[in-house]
Amino acid sequence: MENQTSQSEFIFLGFPGTGNFQTYLVVLFSLIYVLTILGNISIIILVRIQPRLHSPMYFFLCNLSFLEIWYTTVGVPKTIAIFMGKSRTISFSSCILQMYFMFSLGCTEQILLSAMAYDRYLAICYPLRYSTLMNTSLSALLAGGSWLSGFLLLSIPASLLAQLSFCGSNVINHFFCSIDSLVILSCTDTSVIETTTFIIAIIVILGSCSITLVSYVYIISTILRIPSAQGRQRAFSTCSAHLTVVIIWYSSTIFLYVRPSKENFVEMNKVVSIFNTVVTPLLNPFIYTLRNKEVKEALWKTFRRM
Repeated sequence: MENQTSQSEFIFLGFPGTGNFQTYLVVLFSLIYVLTILGNISIIILVRIQPRLHSPMYFFLCNLSFLEIWYTTVGVPKTIAIFMGKSRTISFSSCILQMYFMFSLGCTEQILLSAMAYDRYLAICYPLRYSTLMNTSLSALLAGGSWLSGFLLLSIPASLLAQLSFCGSNVINHFFCSIDSLVILSCTDTSVIETTTFIIAIIVILGSCSITLVSYVYIISTILRIPSAQGRQRAFSTCSAHLTVVIIWYSSTIFLYVRPSKENFVEMNKVVSIFNTVVTPLLNPFIYTLRNKEVKEALWKTFRRM
């Protein structure tokens, strides 16, 4: 289909409010962005310099931290510029690219979290065979497959969006280019892209969620059969951080994307999107630092050497 787009650029509505409110958002988002970048970079450096963290679990964690750095960078700097009132416009091609990278990275995170759940399943349910089952090749295959799957799947809706016509309003009622906001603005039939996006959301979100859920059913069942309380606590501590991240991520993501129609939930979607795209990447490094005994010990050991 030939691209019939008559809009050369879009205007972000963001969050309307007074000048003081916009200034508050600029300060808040800037602080969160800096902390997110520093926190995730610190996790990557810590895993690299501490030999005791050279295991598949922390290899996946490095992938997650690297992903969060780019995930938040795709959207937050532009969002800050919107709140400052300096750059509320975005070209059509840049909008499609922002949507593609943000949703591809989000899709990759879904699959990566399920791979991490499978890793914890092998570690707790098959501890004696873990090093053989989850070897370097398999962990690299799972991580690489997560990245490849995420970017390949989102190329489908991105290509469909690039062919839509936008001949009416060019105001996006959001602070980044989302599939929903572009669908709402289109003046052509969007049933194909809405159906395609919904199917991808079902496959990726509910598929990865099912893998994670089944893994944790086996994990919890195995932990409850451990005779000593200390053993149960030690086993649970190895997956509590990942479980916390999973609950936070999936609860917001399922609300945002596993619904056939989102047009009536635009304002609510913006609020939940802040949590999903800004707050969650900030929480991940702190959750893994505070809820993981090995990371805390490695962090303390690093500080003592400095």
